[in-house]
Amino acid sequence: MREYELMCILNPDLEESRIEEILNRFQDIIKNNGGEVQGVDKWGKRRLAYPIKKFYDGYYVVMNFKGNNELLKELDRIAKITEENLRHMIVRRD
Repeated sequence: MREYELMCILNPDLEESRIEEILNRFQDIIKNNGGEVQGVDKWGKRRLAYPIKKFYDGYYVVMNFKGNNELLKELDRIAKITEENLRHMIVRRD
């Protein structure tokens, strides 16, 4: 398994409980597909460089995990259909 990093920018108007639900869903997807969550780092609200979906701020979260190709496809699919997710990116860590 390789190491990856998921960075996502969530809607800044979400309550803390809803943010936790979204992060728990992402963690469950990783665990259910044979991956291993190594850490979750919540950066909090930050100003965006340009407006995304009419938002000027976003709630940044970075999640480090180990996984395989099938896990990446499923995690990317779920992140795309999550309405509260403004942007996300999955990169391989060296």
